[in-house]
Amino acid sequence: MVKSFQGVRMAEPQTRASQPILVSNHMTTNLTTFHPDDTIDHVVQVLTQKRISGAPVLDDGQNLVGIISEVDCLKEIIRGKYNNTPRMAGRVREHMTKDVVTMDPEVTIFDAAHRFLELKIRRFPVLKDGKLLGQISLSDIIRAMPRLKSETW
Repeated sequence: MVKSFQGVRMAEPQTRASQPILVSNHMTTNLTTFHPDDTIDHVVQVLTQKRISGAPVLDDGQNLVGIISEVDCLKEIIRGKYNNTPRMAGRVREHMTKDVVTMDPEVTIFDAAHRFLELKIRRFPVLKDGKLLGQISLSDIIRAMPRLKSETW
């Protein structure tokens, strides 16, 4: 199930140009994605190689069906240790988070920051008309802060 966060009308800081600072200006668009049939072993290798902590899961039609994270992979690693199996052969579909909360690209980063604090998650896929455009992470919000220091609130 994909839930969309379109933004809540909150008091926004006023910028010099009166332009809202949007998720679309700070999201990552060159995404690593996985398929539900990928193995956890493959996911761990890619996450480690690319030094990322998670990624969207897309089906054959390029529809967002979940998110897979390091924490999700840890479940399979622990299961393998418990069952004394050396490989992480579990599939993404068995461990991914299926109840995904998404964000609209037109949400301000202030509203996005509030949502990160409220839900205590590390990333939101960014969807427009059901199509995955990118991903905004907590790190993306933090990296935007130096720009905000020069804005009028």
